[in-house]
Amino acid sequence: MRLLFLGDVVGRVGRDAVADRLAGLIERLRLDFVVVNGENASHGRGLTEQHFALLRDAGADVVTLGDHAFDQRETISFIEREPMLLRPLNFPDGTPGRGAMLAEGRNGHRVLVVTALGRVFMKPIDDPFRAVEAAIAACPLGEQADAVVVDFHTEATSEIQAMGHFLDGRASLVVGTHTHIPTSDHRILGGGTALMADAGMCGDYDSVIGVEMDEPINRFLTGLASTRFNPANGEATLSGIVIETDPKTGLARRAEPLRVGGSLSQCMPDFD
Repeated sequence: MRLLFLGDVVGRVGRDAVADRLAGLIERLRLDFVVVNGENASHGRGLTEQHFALLRDAGADVVTLGDHAFDQRETISFIEREPMLLRPLNFPDGTPGRGAMLAEGRNGHRVLVVTALGRVFMKPIDDPFRAVEAAIAACPLGEQADAVVVDFHTEATSEIQAMGHFLDGRASLVVGTHTHIPTSDHRILGGGTALMADAGMCGDYDSVIGVEMDEPINRFLTGLASTRFNPANGEATLSGIVIETDPKTGLARRAEPLRVGGSLSQCMPDFD
């Protein structure tokens, strides 16, 4: 089974890149399942229903969110009727939506997708480790699920690495989102779980993490805000990771980064 995970979609150029390129990637790489983080897809903060539909129409089987999950107020209402849109699992009880979903891939296999929010350098939140562990225990790899993908939305690479090792042998892929910078540590751990500290973003890298650079630089220099952050509008790079799983165990047997378009060095997995 082949799965693609794409990092945070940022603004219009990120959405357009997904809409323009994802179908071709699904065909070229013979992908069975696609997860896209839509955390910053709408004006750089959150996700509207229209933009969620665009990502789904482009080929995303499941769309995940993070700390900006409800920055677009309409998400509070439409997330309840969209089972393929996930907000962090470890939000407090009573938060609309869900943080885990068992979905069917193109080959008929079942994929459990779980998303959680980290705690290091983030606002106080429930324990992500125990929350993710409970979700996987309720739908174990190799039993109810043919693959398990965990999107861990966190600032610290140490926290995502800890989550990967914590879940080693119990998940197909543990991947970080939120920092918008693709890391080069993609690998398969000893127990068979693929790990990447951050998938990067689908956005314009001629920027400061996807936003026009003048205002972030101003805030670093002065400590003051002069205007809002606006998503950068140059050509986007699609950034993510592709894994191939063992059909018997659901664990990863190959893991390769993907970078397509824009200003970053290009990287296309060469799967037979």
